[in-house]
Amino acid sequence: MTITHHPRSMLVTGGAGFIGCTYLRTALDGDPGLRLVNLDALTYAGHRASQRDVAETHRERYTFVEGDIRDPALLRRIFAEHEVDTVVHFAAESHVDRSIDGPLDFIDTNVRGTANLLEAARAHWGDRSDVRFHHISTDEVFGSLGADGFFTEATPYDPSSPYSASKAASDHLVRAWHRTYGLPTTISNCSNNYGPFQFPEKLIPLMIRNALADRPLPVYGDGGNVRDWLYVADHCRAIDLIVRRGTPGRTYNVGGHNELTNLDVVRAICDLVDELAPRSDRSSRRDLVTFVTDRPGHDRRYAIDASLIASELGWAPDHDFASGLRATVEWYLANVAWCDEVTADRYAGERLGLSPSS
Repeated sequence: MTITHHPRSMLVTGGAGFIGCTYLRTALDGDPGLRLVNLDALTYAGHRASQRDVAETHRERYTFVEGDIRDPALLRRIFAEHEVDTVVHFAAESHVDRSIDGPLDFIDTNVRGTANLLEAARAHWGDRSDVRFHHISTDEVFGSLGADGFFTEATPYDPSSPYSASKAASDHLVRAWHRTYGLPTTISNCSNNYGPFQFPEKLIPLMIRNALADRPLPVYGDGGNVRDWLYVADHCRAIDLIVRRGTPGRTYNVGGHNELTNLDVVRAICDLVDELAPRSDRSSRRDLVTFVTDRPGHDRRYAIDASLIASELGWAPDHDFASGLRATVEWYLANVAWCDEVTADRYAGERLGLSPSS
């Protein structure tokens, strides 16, 4: 029998980032009685501009704290001052390419930071059962699939990059705190997210911006790497269901049922930008596609089996890739000022993920 959890005071870590800022809106818009604290270190991929409207719309129920999950004293203070009963943990270093260039930052934040948060929750909650700790992870912890099959909740971990290894480690910590200390935890492993507010170093927003500016569209290797694409609003609905109705100790895979090669994604972006912001000569931006040296350790295929969350919690994505990508391209074309603001002095579109020895 499902026991429904009713959050009253929620701590969201990393809520100024891409998925986190979308979840702020999902949680606050969907529950008028919820109070929410957003803790974010505002590193390169987190920005006040991504949660500005949240602060304006929900000012009486929303608190922003600039700080780091690597600071145990700060975490203890937030739990005490805000009487936190629910944690939704997004905060992480999350870009594979950056993890290749600087792996230790990923270990420090994703592993030690998660342990700090678990300990702060355990110290504040004791043996309470009316609390929840939800940890957001990735399908990259499972490694690479062959041409067939899907990742399930029982798939063994086989991470390939420093990023995915650090997330695998943090997943294991969350499970250990549940099994050892009885902390009511849940985990979700999601496929590739896309949508509004994604920092423009990631594939889809980078390609949109480059296509709009008639810059080269760099595609790794032969472009045949396959990902399962999940629209961010669908993912955040899934997270909220897990937080409120998920079974403590359980892991849920969340996927969009949209497997595409990277090259197919880039070509679809070209076609949409051509339609919505055509060149003066009406020529196709597909001529901007440029194949570049592949990423070290690049997994060939990811695909999620999301049948557990569908059967147990009734979740299914609202968006197929065509509708989600159109909404995404339209948003980026309408929000060039946001892109310029969040990338200023942080990212100029350069190639990442080539280690110093390469």
